Amino acid sequence: MTNQDEDELAVGSLLLDDQLCFALYAAQRAVTAAYRPVLEELGLTYPQYLVLLVLWERGETTVKELAAALRLDYGTVSPLLKRLESAGVVRRERAAHDERSVLVACTGRGEELRERAARVPGALLTATGLDTAGVARLREELWQLARAVTP
Repeated sequence: MTNQDEDELAVGSLLLDDQLCFALYAAQRAVTAAYRPVLEELGLTYPQYLVLLVLWERGETTVKELAAALRLDYGTVSPLLKRLESAGVVRRERAAHDERSVLVACTGRGEELRERAARVPGALLTATGLDTAGVARLREELWQLARAVTP
């Protein structure tokens, strides 16, 4: 059987290991698990780390913009922010120009975490066994897939 024949069989297959969605799910869980010990040293969960990545990149931003950047809904982001605020890592306040809008920014403690978090990407690169070119290639393919299936 050729690779093309195998690919054609897999497309209509209902075997778990032939499902693209399951391969993505398994990879996501494995990568998230690889982050866990590195992030525990920082006192962060993976979703909290993602929130901080956006704030470190953009600075003060609205909850709405933060949720959009993370591709999450407001109801998911709000509890994350509440826990980060309780830990003294971020602050939230109503925007002066629009009371409906809530601004989020890192505190001094949040900015200090940025310095300590600088080693996270390297640790994950090591965990994957991929080189930087391989990671860049895989990341671009995943973003292409995300764009292709986003309505």
